[in-house]
Amino acid sequence: MTEHKSVDAAVPLCVDLDGTLIRTDLLAESFFALLSSSWASALLVPFWLIRGRAHLKEQIAARVDIDASILPYHGPFLAYLRAEHRKGRRLILATASHTKNAHVVAEYLAIFDDVMATESKTNLAGEVKRRKLQEAFGDGGFDYAGNSRADLKIIRYARQSLLVNPESGVETAARQIGSIEHVFRDGQGGIKSYLRAMRPHQWFKNLLIFVPLVAAHSLNNIALLQQSVLSFIAFCLCASSVYLLNDLIDLPADRAHPRKRHRPFAAGEASVKNGAMLIPILISAAVAIGLFLPQVFLGVLGLYYASTLAYSLWLKAKILVDVLVLAGLYTLRIIAGSAAVAIAPSCWLLAFSMFLFLSLAMGKRYAELLSMRDAGRNTARGRGYAVVDMTTIQSLGTASGYLAVLVLALYINSDDVRVQYRHPEAIWLLCPLLLYWISRMWQRAGRGEMHDDPLVFAMKDRISLWIAGSGSVILYVANRL
Repeated sequence: MTEHKSVDAAVPLCVDLDGTLIRTDLLAESFFALLSSSWASALLVPFWLIRGRAHLKEQIAARVDIDASILPYHGPFLAYLRAEHRKGRRLILATASHTKNAHVVAEYLAIFDDVMATESKTNLAGEVKRRKLQEAFGDGGFDYAGNSRADLKIIRYARQSLLVNPESGVETAARQIGSIEHVFRDGQGGIKSYLRAMRPHQWFKNLLIFVPLVAAHSLNNIALLQQSVLSFIAFCLCASSVYLLNDLIDLPADRAHPRKRHRPFAAGEASVKNGAMLIPILISAAVAIGLFLPQVFLGVLGLYYASTLAYSLWLKAKILVDVLVLAGLYTLRIIAGSAAVAIAPSCWLLAFSMFLFLSLAMGKRYAELLSMRDAGRNTARGRGYAVVDMTTIQSLGTASGYLAVLVLALYINSDDVRVQYRHPEAIWLLCPLLLYWISRMWQRAGRGEMHDDPLVFAMKDRISLWIAGSGSVILYVANRL
């Protein structure tokens, strides 16, 4: 990157907002905020769009407020603008975003002398923006900062321009039609950012799909194993589409979170619009794979997606309901595995998984509340919890974990276990192991050492992996020796 040249302070600098001043798109973000706050209103978007993009932006802006203090600004470019402002240069925020949002950003930054933005009947984009800037300042009477292909129509008539994280091919085209003063780049993530947003590290949760096959001692059945593998892949794709949707809906809350603010969409490393397009692609791929499995599997997959959608849009804000839904989603993975191989899950397995995963879901909420307390906040943004709920969550979570051990103990003493295992008495060793693991997980959570999802934490925890290995050996001994 080269040093930028000095500029004539008398020439105004017109600055684009979406993708230039901020590393996101306010219209796309506002849509997901609308979807989160009022999904019924979000259904009206196609009808608003029929009347034009200006009308669409006005209707969404009337229902959604943005917080300018948490938007992902382009740091180096914003520093440049502040320096120009101190020199006395006139700065104009010229954006296709709605005027309400543009003024919120301008008031927060306090460096702009004027705002030009979309209003009720005028969508200030492309040619419309170019004409307005020409009318206000004349050909070559202004400098312009942008990033997209639509900005090329304006760059041609600007005295000189600045490019900020230009889209592919934009810099080459801009240099052919105008004078480029400087190009700002901050190394925004590419494909890796979208892969990270899909959270492949969370896919191991879908290994629960193999539990019915293992419990039925049919892991050596190649045909059934192939079906389980297909269902695993389908669930991974489906889960990633859900993660993307959840991140897009949770943008304001994530940006206010000490760790989640680094997620690709919250940090502006990945495009909100591209993320929105990935969602239907991933779920369609999951359904396509599901067509090779029993129809009941697609039904469970649909139930899982509907449940996660309800969770993202509504239920996650309902105290205690949210953790019950999270526990249910884990159990649905086991049910999906059963559906894929046509092996009915036992009531023992479903009861054990529900209590165990409820404990882990409570642990996740407890860890988040602990982080909030340490950050000096009393309530969780977008959640129904407050710091005062920590003791209640801890009590309910540990009790649920111990109930899972009780279910295991009752199962060992049932007639069912004698049919499945040669030496069922060996399974008793699982009880102290599980008691220790659950107690240790909650102890770690209480110390503030569990910053991830409990299952993600367990996959990184050496002792948890040792306990899982020991449990596998115990089950092998109970069945084989």
